[in-house]
Amino acid sequence: MKSAITVLKEQLKHFNLIRRISLYELRNNNSANYLGLAWEIISPLIQIAIYWLVFGYLISGGDGRQIPNPSGGKDLQFFPWLVSGLIIWMFFQPAATQGAKSIYSRLRLLSKMNFPMSVIPNITIFSKLYPHLILVVLTIVLMQITGYPISIYIIQLPYFIIATLAFTYAFVLLMTTLTTLIRDIQLLLQATLRMVLYLTPILWISQKLPDFLMLIMKLNPLYYLVEGYRAALMGQHGWYIVESWEYTIYFWVVTAILFMIGSALHIRFRRHFIDFL
Repeated sequence: MKSAITVLKEQLKHFNLIRRISLYELRNNNSANYLGLAWEIISPLIQIAIYWLVFGYLISGGDGRQIPNPSGGKDLQFFPWLVSGLIIWMFFQPAATQGAKSIYSRLRLLSKMNFPMSVIPNITIFSKLYPHLILVVLTIVLMQITGYPISIYIIQLPYFIIATLAFTYAFVLLMTTLTTLIRDIQLLLQATLRMVLYLTPILWISQKLPDFLMLIMKLNPLYYLVEGYRAALMGQHGWYIVESWEYTIYFWVVTAILFMIGSALHIRFRRHFIDFL
């Protein structure tokens, strides 16, 4: 617990530093491109179009798809349903893979810096957050066009964005420490995340699963976030935070455990990170 409090204090103390460096990193990564920062939006839009074409038309026989509404209303259109869940993955996957190697890839530089290493994963995460927020705004616009106007359930959206940030940082802090100690973890993480995409209800309908299998799938915290975004943007689950309060508690317990384990390992080994150059 002491390690977790220390890491949390470091994030709050250096928040402005995290924000400034993440913006610089975002611009620097796209400085050589003619379209610059626009690629941070163009690239995920291309991926969304591919998933929509494959899962919305080719697999379904070319007639589009309708998604059963878990709230009992009329069926949902596949495209906005897909986008409202996929934008989570467009943020989490690069934040996790790049965040996991964020410390060891900067070890030589960090040895000359005077700020805690625990802020480094957050710099990577925040550099992915800005494009994510733009995608969220574009998704809200899409909902208006496709017949899902803003409802009172949108109030849940800031909560789920914060929940996504909290879980991503807890996960990445653990992974970046393990990756610095054992480089093979990075390769294992990349391979595992390819599988996680298909174990999360982003491309498929969770309501058709048997109860016992759905319970297993819900062990994945991303399940909670994806369904939460859809509840906020489409109203498909109503007040998801309250109506699924057991799952809300489970999500934050898992996030807290990951954060405490990651903090403990990070504090214990960060003095020795430079030895792994």
